[in-house]
Amino acid sequence: MSLDEKLSRVVSRHEELGALLSGSDLDAQDIPRLSKELSDLTPVVEAIAALRQARADLEDAEAMLGDPDMRELAEEEVGRLREEVPERERAVKVMLLPKDEADERNAILEVRAGTGGDEAALFAGELFRMYERYAASQGWRFEVMEATDTPIGGLKEAIATVSGRNVFARLKYESGVHRVQRVPVTEAGGRIHTSAATVAVLPEAQAVDVHVEDKDLRVDTFRSQGAGGQHVNTTDSAVRITHIPTGIVAACQEEKSQHKNRDKAMKMLLAKMYDEQRRAADQERADTRKSQVGSGDRSERIRTYNFPQGRVTDHRINLTLYNLDKVIAGEALDDVIDPLIAEDQAAKLAEVG
Repeated sequence: MSLDEKLSRVVSRHEELGALLSGSDLDAQDIPRLSKELSDLTPVVEAIAALRQARADLEDAEAMLGDPDMRELAEEEVGRLREEVPERERAVKVMLLPKDEADERNAILEVRAGTGGDEAALFAGELFRMYERYAASQGWRFEVMEATDTPIGGLKEAIATVSGRNVFARLKYESGVHRVQRVPVTEAGGRIHTSAATVAVLPEAQAVDVHVEDKDLRVDTFRSQGAGGQHVNTTDSAVRITHIPTGIVAACQEEKSQHKNRDKAMKMLLAKMYDEQRRAADQERADTRKSQVGSGDRSERIRTYNFPQGRVTDHRINLTLYNLDKVIAGEALDDVIDPLIAEDQAAKLAEVG
């Protein structure tokens, strides 16, 4: 099917949806689904209209090239439009790419200290705060679900729910191993050390995504603990849930209420199970792709933060920036994420031809 045929189908479907929703014989349960489809298609239809207008303007400008009185103006217009039309065509193609069904979902963010001891824990804490500040800049809600501190102010591990518009679509590119190069505060000799932390971003699961039977769950309660093993409270309010068939485990101890901790742990468990299902389903397709920018492989070293040089390097797309202070502050994380999205889109466009 040619691009123009695809565009015509999209416009026809948009018109069909508008007619359906304006009718009186529509089943009430279909209204939310059709309204969302119409809403999703509206920006695509607007982009198609802009593309068609640019194409028409180009034809008119080219027709004026034969008029001596209009030739100079027409040449300028033709030059501009010959650049604009391909850009608009690419934008429409990107909008027509198959959507990851999880892109619009909230996300479960996990940050864990890796190799490097205390310095790795300090770096993990900085990453976690980077995402918290970035979430605030996006207008997202950042809710800590689990955090294990270290005595010197780092984090062994931390988990948060990030809620808002298109959270997973942007944060999914952060999954992997993040490496830091700097002189640790614990280093007396001034030598540069390399440490690491792992980041995992999981789409929040919905009830229909994962089927879990109570008999397959083991729920354990234990006493919440803080930094250094000190007890946060004296009741067994912390909850750990294990899905016995898969061995997947989730725990929460942030709340004083055992009931709230169980709800949060269950949310994390479902997200982990849903993520496993997605990864298994995507594996065959991923094996055939040359680029896996958004694959979320947690064992892959994706980024290095070099403090002495003020440099951030994303190894998946060979991107190097010299604004580390702004990136780690959460102010310029888009400078990394936007190119990753563009590269992923380019790879997908190449796949579909």
